[in-house]
Amino acid sequence: MATTEVILREKINSLGSEADVVTVKAGYARNFLIPEGKAFEANKANLKHLESLNAKRVQREAKELEAANALVSKIGKLKLDFTLESGQGGKAFGSITTIDIHKELANKGIDIDRHAIQLSGPIKTSGKQNIEVKLHSEITATLKINVKVDGADAESSEA
Repeated sequence: MATTEVILREKINSLGSEADVVTVKAGYARNFLIPEGKAFEANKANLKHLESLNAKRVQREAKELEAANALVSKIGKLKLDFTLESGQGGKAFGSITTIDIHKELANKGIDIDRHAIQLSGPIKTSGKQNIEVKLHSEITATLKINVKVDGADAESSEA
């Protein structure tokens, strides 16, 4: 396969940030990146533009870092409550996933990427848990959640 080097003009997930010189397949560069204005060819004339792109990158990263620091304090103050239904024997129906946590955070006015929520697997047990939220490559917040089990198990313990 033929490859070519391009200089990115903007951040592209899974490829790189602005001012990065990356090697991509020639067709991807020719048919998508260059015509869409997301990159330009890495030649001697274009390599001179790297300074301006690096300055743009520094500004963007500073804004992202500032926004992430503001979100850390908001998320640290929150405590989310979830309720799972249960059947006979206390077995929980369903689970708490990143989608549920993301929806609850959105209801509280915090808009983050759902993939930033670090869950090893769905939560199927009751109790208090601390969930890590990766807001930036350098910043991680801790979200406190409380999961309660509701339903037939509560009724059987009363009898």
